[in-house]
Amino acid sequence: MLRKLLVANRGEIAVRVIRAARDLGIATVAVYSDADRDALHVQLADEAVHIGPPAPKKSYLDIGAILQAAVDTGCDSVHPGYGFLAENAAFSDAVAAKGLVFVGPSGDAIRLMGDKVAARSAAHAAGVPVVPGSMGRVASIEEARAILIDTGFPVMIKAAAGGGGRGIRIANNLAEFEKAFPQAAAEALAAFGDGGLYMEKVIGRARHIEVQVLGDGADAVHCFERECSLQRRRQKVWEEAPSLALSDKVREELCASAVRLARAVGYSGAGTIEYLYDDAEDRFYFIEMNTRIQVEHPVTEMITGIDLVAEMLRIAGGEPLRLRQRDIAVSGHAIEVRINAEDPARDFVPFPGTVGDLRVPGGPGVRFDSMLYPGYAVPPFYDSLLAKLIVHGETREAAIVRLVRALAELRIAGLKTTKPLFTALAADPAVQAADVHTRWLESWLDQHAGTLIPDPET
Repeated sequence: MLRKLLVANRGEIAVRVIRAARDLGIATVAVYSDADRDALHVQLADEAVHIGPPAPKKSYLDIGAILQAAVDTGCDSVHPGYGFLAENAAFSDAVAAKGLVFVGPSGDAIRLMGDKVAARSAAHAAGVPVVPGSMGRVASIEEARAILIDTGFPVMIKAAAGGGGRGIRIANNLAEFEKAFPQAAAEALAAFGDGGLYMEKVIGRARHIEVQVLGDGADAVHCFERECSLQRRRQKVWEEAPSLALSDKVREELCASAVRLARAVGYSGAGTIEYLYDDAEDRFYFIEMNTRIQVEHPVTEMITGIDLVAEMLRIAGGEPLRLRQRDIAVSGHAIEVRINAEDPARDFVPFPGTVGDLRVPGGPGVRFDSMLYPGYAVPPFYDSLLAKLIVHGETREAAIVRLVRALAELRIAGLKTTKPLFTALAADPAVQAADVHTRWLESWLDQHAGTLIPDPET
C-alpha cells in the first residue's frame, strides 16, 4: 500500500482524494497556489506546499514544481485528480522517472487513449463499434471531402488531441464544412498544441452513455454505466446512473465492450469509456476514453457501493483487482448535479465571490462533495465548480424527489449558482420521463434561461 500521497490538484476533487487516502491510512500532501492558501484541501491534508502564483501554468500545471514538492515531502506517489495534469502523458512519465507511483495509467496508455484517433483505432481493433467517419487523422481538406461520401451531413469535425468540448465543429452542408474545417484545426492547435483533426457522422438523437472501468494492467471490470446527456456546449451538467434508455441486452453488450477495450490496452486504474447511443437504431458507438477519475464518479459509487478513488489507490499500491464482475451489482438510482459559481439567467457568466451562510443538505441518500465553508473566497482563476450534489433513491422517481428536497435545503449565500437550473430541470416533464438527448438542454435553455431566478439570499 502507498505510504504518502501528493495530491496534484485543488478544489473538491483534492478534498475527495485526501479523504479516500485517509480512510486507507495514507498520509497526504496538498499543493496550493497563492489564490488557494486558505482552501479546504490545504486545511485537510497532513502537509501543504506552496507551488506558485494563481495562474495555472505557473502552479497546478507546473510539473517541475509539483514533483519537487513530492520529493521534498518524502511522498511515494502522486494522484492527479481530474483536469490540470490528469491526462498528461508527460506528467505520468515524469512521476515514474522520479521513482514515484502515478495513481493512474502509464504515460503510454494515456498517449494511446488520449489521442482520439488512436483510441478510435484501438476500439475498432478490439471489436468495439465506432461512429462512422475517418479511421485516422485527416491530412487535408481534400481528403476530408472524400470522407463526406461515407458520413454525409451533418458531420462533426473534431480535434484528435481534444477534450472538454473544444476543437469541435458541426457542418450541415458543404459550405459550412469548408469554413469549419480550418477553424477547428486552428482551435485545436491553440488549445492542445496539435492541429490534427478527424471526422465523425453526427448521430441525430444521441444519448451520451459512459461506462466506468477499473483495471490493474492485467484484468479489468466494469461498474456499469452512467448517462450524461444533459449538456450545455458539450459540458455535462446533470449525470445519473443507471441509464433508463438501455435494455438489459444492450447494457450487457455495452459494458462488455468497455471491459474488452480496457483489457486490450492493458489499462490500470479508474477510467471511463464514452459512447453515443442512437435511440432510433438502438445502437451504441465508442467515441473516446477518459484516462482519469471523472467528475461524475459519485453516481457510480452510490449505485454500486464501491469507493472508486480508494480502488485507484489500492491498484497503484500494487494490489491486483479485488473486485470480480459477478460481485458488482446495481442498487437503485443516483443523480448528480454540478453546483457552479455561475448565473444561469445571464448565459452562465462566472460569479466568484465570498461564501456567506452555508447550509449543506443531508439526510438519507444525499451526498455533497465540495470545498466550501463559510467565509471562503472563491477565486476567479479556475473552473467554476463549487460542489456536486448527489442523491440516491430506490427508483429514478424517488431520486428526483430527493434531489428537489436537497436543492431546497441547499443554501450558499453570497454567490449566484446553478442551483435554480436544476430545480427547474427536476420539474420538467421531459427530464422526469428521461426523454432527453445531448442537444436537448441547449434548446430548453433558449426558452427557459430567462426564467431562472437566483435564490433570494444571493
